[in-house]
Amino acid sequence: MVHLCEAHGVSQRRACDVLQIDRSTVRYLSRRGDDAKLRDAIKRVSRERRRFGCRRIHVMIAREGFEVNHKKVRRIYREEKLQVRRRGGRKRALGTRKPMVLPDGPNQRWSLDFVSDALTDGRRFRILAVVDDFSRENLVLVADTSLSGHRVARELDKVIAERGMPKTIVSDNGTEFTSMAILKWVQETGVDWHYIAPGKPQQNGFIESFNGKLRDECLNETLFGTLRDARKTLEEWQEDYNWRRPHSALGNLTPMEFLQRKAMDKMAA
Repeated sequence: MVHLCEAHGVSQRRACDVLQIDRSTVRYLSRRGDDAKLRDAIKRVSRERRRFGCRRIHVMIAREGFEVNHKKVRRIYREEKLQVRRRGGRKRALGTRKPMVLPDGPNQRWSLDFVSDALTDGRRFRILAVVDDFSRENLVLVADTSLSGHRVARELDKVIAERGMPKTIVSDNGTEFTSMAILKWVQETGVDWHYIAPGKPQQNGFIESFNGKLRDECLNETLFGTLRDARKTLEEWQEDYNWRRPHSALGNLTPMEFLQRKAMDKMAA
């Protein structure tokens, strides 16, 4: 339309008639507000938490006081090309699965597993992770070059001294978890230790889900020069996971917020 007016010297009305468009379309001025602050906040959260998708970023900026619906966040998220790239694929089990029964309170069931990683010089180290299946709280995140059954028992004793004895502990059949040290510990404490079926990690789904988040958001994003660096980073990530990171299975609450809300509901009842 602008080209017709300038090249042929016709009026705006005449140009719109020729092109068969409404003049209100040409004269329309967008009333959309300035989204600069919102856009900057979305990009900042995306940089800080590179493995967070659109929905979790929406939760994070809402905590900062931005009152905006998820559609607007998704539009800006796409315009800025912030989509998280998927990392490979994974095999999926065939057939039906029986869902795990969720405990109805903290300290009823803990899940344990190991995660492996390497330092920049190639040395391998392992991480012992313990999760409360009710609140998804990460109770233990210990890194070392060697984690024996005796070390696992000592770490469990530390947690139990702070928060009490769990009713059940779930793990795979790894040598550390089936060692004489653990069998003796189970006999002395009376904890019901449940071993999942060999080759069935889905039976320990809570810790497997946690391990995936740990590797995707922390281990794959960080290079560790020394074991001390790894321990410091894991300590910071554990605090962030328990106190600041929203968890979709908890209604986008953090594990600590979820526990606090459950405690308040119990008091109100």
